[in-house]
Amino acid sequence: MRIAILDPAAGISGDMTLGALLSLGLPVSWLEELPERLGLGDVRVTVRDVRRSGITCKQVEFGIPEQPHGRHVGELVRLVERAPVSDWVKERAVRAFRLVGEAEGRVHGVAPEEVRLHEVGAVDAVLDIVGGIEGFERLGVESVYHLPVAVGQGWVEAAHGRLPVPAPATAILLEGLEIAGGAGPVEGEATTPTGAALLRVLSAGAPPDRWRMVGSGWGAGQRDPKHYPNALRILIAEVAAEAGRVVLLATDVDDMSPEYVEPLRQALVQAGALDVQTWPVQMKKGRQGFRVEVMAPEGLAEAVTAELFRHSTTAGVRRWIAERATLPRHQLTVRLDGVAVRVKVLDGGQPRVKPEYDDVLAAAQALGRPPLEVARAVERDAEALIAKSKE
Repeated sequence: MRIAILDPAAGISGDMTLGALLSLGLPVSWLEELPERLGLGDVRVTVRDVRRSGITCKQVEFGIPEQPHGRHVGELVRLVERAPVSDWVKERAVRAFRLVGEAEGRVHGVAPEEVRLHEVGAVDAVLDIVGGIEGFERLGVESVYHLPVAVGQGWVEAAHGRLPVPAPATAILLEGLEIAGGAGPVEGEATTPTGAALLRVLSAGAPPDRWRMVGSGWGAGQRDPKHYPNALRILIAEVAAEAGRVVLLATDVDDMSPEYVEPLRQALVQAGALDVQTWPVQMKKGRQGFRVEVMAPEGLAEAVTAELFRHSTTAGVRRWIAERATLPRHQLTVRLDGVAVRVKVLDGGQPRVKPEYDDVLAAAQALGRPPLEVARAVERDAEALIAKSKE
């Protein structure tokens, strides 16, 4: 499985994230075309190579014309909901803006939807958030993690005067995230509200214990201090294929309507279940029932068991430890007639591809084609991409 690890040792912002994504190999043309795709065609994009403490980094700047007025967060949410991006990107971008609205709303005492982002900052935030999220999709990253976050120290100039670092809205957005000891090396603001929002919607937390390095990229901040590299590093890695311990949970029920099996399955997956299976069984006194068998990581077994009790009629659950072996896997994105579909690639010997079901349904609806036809076309395109990458 291909993963990304954000290393915000000098903080994180939207432009630093975009720079690191370009440093990892995303084409500059993708970013140059982004403003027009989002209905912001008068924005200029500048990408340059710069050095931070001797390290070559990509730096991104947006040339944004004077805007007639600011934009409410609710307006930005509606802009993203209309954007020509995948559902995966759209859901996270909308959530990021809602988090920003909630944080700023708590600080200023206004409703989240009514929070106003000032003129140029509103356009910049849209490009940073949508671009930052879509960039990981285009890299074929399946999961994102992060190392402890540097927030900086001292004071930052704001519209209403000087504020302590981290600024109030940033501090709210960082709630629940691990902060670097000593707040990191940065004097002033290291992590911006946009950077904190990206962490919240992208990262699953601390990286797994074992992974293999694949590549790294650096995105430069605007300042160039002498005693540390003011840049965000993104590491691309693969989780090694290995045997792992899981917990199997099983129960038989005969007093629950089968129509409630699907919400049960959804609740179990949300709690962390790796797999959920059901099949019919013959129970005592000739009653028809069904068995529910769940596979969960050891660390989430209690949470998954609790959801099994909560969402079913069972009075008891059997549990046992098992070993499982998994193939390495990564994700790539195929664009079918302009619609993005994520594809899971299993790397055991001859690669096997499987389009993501929800993406196939969304693409079929958008293109007016049968889902099976879409799935087969995406499989062919994915196999062609893999073959080309090996040439």
